[in-house]
Parts: sequence; structure tokens; C-alpha cells
Amino acid sequence: MWNEFKKFALRGNVVDLAVGVIIGGAFGKIVSSLVNDIIMPLVGLILGGINFSDLSWKVGKAEVKYGAFIQTVVDFLIIAFSIFLFVKLLNKLYERMKKQEDVKETAPTLTKEEELLTEIRDLLKQQRETT
Repeated sequence: MWNEFKKFALRGNVVDLAVGVIIGGAFGKIVSSLVNDIIMPLVGLILGGINFSDLSWKVGKAEVKYGAFIQTVVDFLIIAFSIFLFVKLLNKLYERMKKQEDVKETAPTLTKEEELLTEIRDLLKQQRETT
């Protein structure tokens, strides 16, 4: 059972997924800081100094913090948009690299006449070099 677990845990896809989750978590912290420390204060200024995270509504003894919900929704939208832009950038880079590989792989195909002319040229070049 231990060998099966090692085989599963060390498969390439599982390791790639783990790296993705770790990087995603770090990226989420960066975006959360961007939202909390830069964007939301500016949005609050535009809306007349409203701080969304402090918005709440009391119902009896319960406190409904809809400002925190608004903050979370904005976080999600910015993270989703950031990931969209990042994936779009990666796709463009991938397409550009693939086009370059395709150009390198597609060597010009010569017709029979061109091949014969190339052989004749090479033979004439060899004759000149020997004389």
C-alpha cells in the first residue's frame, strides 16, 4: 500500500497540481493585498469615504456583515480577472513559441529540379576547390 501511495503522490500531475495550489495561494494573497490596501480605499474615496468592511446590519443579537461580503465579491472578481489576463498572456506566449517551432520544423521542400540543380552546384563547387 505504501508503494502505491508513493507512486500516486509522486506522479507528475499530482506534483504539478500541488505547485499550482501553492502558487495560487500566494497569488491570492497578493491580489487580496491589492484589493484591501489599494483598490478598496480608492473605491471608498470615490463613494464618499465608505469603508465596505465596516458595513453591517444588526438583526436582533446577530450582526450581518454585508460589507465583508461585498469585499469578498470584489476580491473574487479581481482575482478572476487577474487569472484571466495571466492565462491569456500565457496562451499568447505559447502560440508564439509554437509558431516559431512550426517555422523551424517546416524546412523548404525542394522540387526534383531544384534538388538536381543543388547537386550540380555542389559538384561544380567541389571541382573548383580541387583545381
